[in-house]
Amino acid sequence: MRRLQRAVGLVIVGMAVLGAAALSWALSTADGQIASVANHEVVIGVWRLMYDTEAPSLPLVVAAVGIALVCAAGVAETERRIATRARRSEDQARMPLAPRIVMEETRGVFAGEITVTVVIPAHNEQDRLPATLASLRDQSRRPDRVIVVADNCTDATVAAARAAGVEVTETVANSEKKAGALNQLLAVLLPDQGDNDLVMVMDADTMLDRGFIDHAVRRMSDDRALMAVGGLFYGEEGGGLLGQFQRNEFVRYSRDVRRRRGRLFVLTGTASVFRPRALRTVAAERGRMLPGRPGQVYDTLALTEDNELTLALKSLGALMISPGSCTVVTEVMPTWRSLWAQRLRWQRGALENLGAYGVRPQTFRYWMQQLGIGYGVIALASYLLMMLVMALALDTWVWFPFWIGVGLVFVVERVATVWAGGWWARLIALLIIPELTYALFLDAVYIKGVADISLGHEARWQHVVTRAEAAGSGS
Repeated sequence: MRRLQRAVGLVIVGMAVLGAAALSWALSTADGQIASVANHEVVIGVWRLMYDTEAPSLPLVVAAVGIALVCAAGVAETERRIATRARRSEDQARMPLAPRIVMEETRGVFAGEITVTVVIPAHNEQDRLPATLASLRDQSRRPDRVIVVADNCTDATVAAARAAGVEVTETVANSEKKAGALNQLLAVLLPDQGDNDLVMVMDADTMLDRGFIDHAVRRMSDDRALMAVGGLFYGEEGGGLLGQFQRNEFVRYSRDVRRRRGRLFVLTGTASVFRPRALRTVAAERGRMLPGRPGQVYDTLALTEDNELTLALKSLGALMISPGSCTVVTEVMPTWRSLWAQRLRWQRGALENLGAYGVRPQTFRYWMQQLGIGYGVIALASYLLMMLVMALALDTWVWFPFWIGVGLVFVVERVATVWAGGWWARLIALLIIPELTYALFLDAVYIKGVADISLGHEARWQHVVTRAEAAGSGS
């Protein structure tokens, strides 16, 4: 398992490279015209280039599309079968949170009226916390209890929380960041919680839409087997062009989850609601079926605790959703540097989590996601490189109708997927070049994350400068 944790990056990149090479070979050998129309040029006196000035044949294009559709359908069908098997499982030892088991154990049992306890871990959040607490007061169904977990704060976070009239608990000798702070609070909170005493964990820089808690409670009331409800997140306004890039990205993610009818990829740390049974079971299985220290809900060694907890719950058979009615607004990173630190932590954390859990049915989708990202990095880099080489190789610019058509299809897809984000989002998507630049940035983050984990570089928790901190330093 330790070897897999270090090799996970190499495995994913290797699979992506092999896939790209196999597809390239298959397509190049499938069309007999290539050899007859290929042209040779010398670029800058060094590189010798062979390129094809003719559009691919129709059968070749159809074959390429068919391969893509078959792969996508295969992943979707495999994921569906895995989810169905988990829902129907009766294996108490391996899947104690499987819906069938939970439904059978709770049949005819009244667990009391539903209550909601909101837990907010906060480290120096005096500027953002008041707006977060205000969004809780504005809920159509207010929480029954709000607890701010102040973790090693050196500002007025504690005073701001108390001024808002909520409970405050301060961590004791915590050196394990957000996960450690949550573990300290949950160790005291969970023993007294019943099945209908819901626990909601949310970030201190998140603002809930007015109906979030009400919709989450209704979902939990309607389905006793449901173990967690995650939110769909959108970026707050502001942040200039960089902020819009992130908002476009979040809109596309939410669109994907909606199209999957709420089947989530990750229980976002911005805001998620849990049954105490789910969190207690995770803590009990740490060190046995799950990585981490026995008795702790969150794995303090994970860089991305929300992604790791999602894998933990899925591994235990838990049913989880992100309904379209549960939305939140979260902060966008103000600078490229802070965005780099945030995304590198996400990427490195995702890879480490896969290494910790290994290859099991519940992680199949996540392995395929990472493989898809790796393949996308190779495809985009190859496409842009060939565009550059072509521009240097030809004496005059040549418009290729086929590739113009492909480009237009790409433009339509980019615009359609951010349509819900408004006119500014659509304009940025229509221009293509800005979002390609952003995509290259994310690709660089991916490559850095893969390189770090493959070379065994120690992962470090980097502080992410928020917009409030950036504004404060500039005043």
